Amino acid sequence: MKSTIPLAERLRPASLDDYIGQKHIIGENAVLRRAIETGRVPSIIFWGPPGVGKTTLAYIISKQVKRQFFQLSAVSSGVKEVREVIDRARMLPEAPILFIDEIHRFSKSQQDSLLGAVEKGLVTLIGATTENPSFEVISPLLSRCQVYVLKSLERDDLEIMLKKAAAVLQADLGKPIVLQETEALLKISGGDGRKLLNAIELVVNSLCDKDENAPELVITNDFTTDCIQSNLVKYDKLGEMHYDIISAFIKSIRGSDPNAAVYYLARMIEAGEDPLFIARRMLILSSEDIGNANPNALLLANACFDAVNKIGWPESRIILSQTVTYLASSAKSNAAVAAIDAAQSLVQKTGDLPVPLHLRNAPTKLMKEIGYGEGYKYAHAFEGNFVEQEFLPDQIAGTKLYDPQDNPRERELRKSLRDRWKEKYGY
Repeated sequence: MKSTIPLAERLRPASLDDYIGQKHIIGENAVLRRAIETGRVPSIIFWGPPGVGKTTLAYIISKQVKRQFFQLSAVSSGVKEVREVIDRARMLPEAPILFIDEIHRFSKSQQDSLLGAVEKGLVTLIGATTENPSFEVISPLLSRCQVYVLKSLERDDLEIMLKKAAAVLQADLGKPIVLQETEALLKISGGDGRKLLNAIELVVNSLCDKDENAPELVITNDFTTDCIQSNLVKYDKLGEMHYDIISAFIKSIRGSDPNAAVYYLARMIEAGEDPLFIARRMLILSSEDIGNANPNALLLANACFDAVNKIGWPESRIILSQTVTYLASSAKSNAAVAAIDAAQSLVQKTGDLPVPLHLRNAPTKLMKEIGYGEGYKYAHAFEGNFVEQEFLPDQIAGTKLYDPQDNPRERELRKSLRDRWKEKYGY
């Protein structure tokens, strides 16, 4: 008999021994496991992609340390709900676990409301976020928490989960489930355990609907792919295509298609995506994929981020649309990315090379006497504010790291660099 409870919820582990994945933090002798086993659990931020067990691990911690467990979602809760939990915590003999899902969606004032209770030990906070907490959690709160990075589940973890899921579904239906091919299921999951369980549940139900009298249900790659593609809305009802949609959005802008880009913008808007998340991704893209091909892109993307932060919803959708269509229509260049990648690779290879003496600062008499700053040419003292001299360490002199690409603005930059440096860098 089919259960009305989602498979992902039925398979949620209740102990550390049943928990799948994240061995780097809860494996034998791992730092968080030791803290849990001793009962001395600090306030924590779990940072990782969806479906890797952040909520489950928070619940297991509360059971292990025998503390009351309060759960809030930053999407639907605010300062009022936080204060209610803190008031209840004052009446308890031990600090309860307060789990806040999607804590990055809390505003500064909402996060501020947690500070006193965390600092005084009234609650042990466990926050979960898919966004970098360095940017999304206020510094005073972040400094009071240990940050643990949770990783996408590995193939071995997913295969264990599949076998458990098949066993449960097999018991429900009273007929064998044969995992003949699992590559499609594993690929669709993308390392997301909840996504994997939703997928196998949908596939098995579809197999039953296809032939309810079949003596066994055989899962193949072709059937899995066809089933998921024809049931995308049902499969993704909890917004699990988040990363697929943002990927398509970024690639559409990079590919200079404003029509596709604004379509995926609309998809995110309709799904309730955080507008600041969208604006932030465009800010990164403006340097990563446009850069000096159009320096105004970074200015507009930054203005967009500020404006969205000030204006709020729903008017921000217009600002986002303007920025999306501008960035998608702009000339493209990833020369800035290539330059810093090449520079970091060179530093890793060559180590800490000595800075040429003529470029060194000479604040003391002794430094001047040993040659610091000697021979340095002040560019503004020369015609055109330029004079040729060596700026790189001797061992890598003449190395070209920035290579302008073939677009109008960077062609101008290349010409300007060639006029200055002649043949030195090969511009």
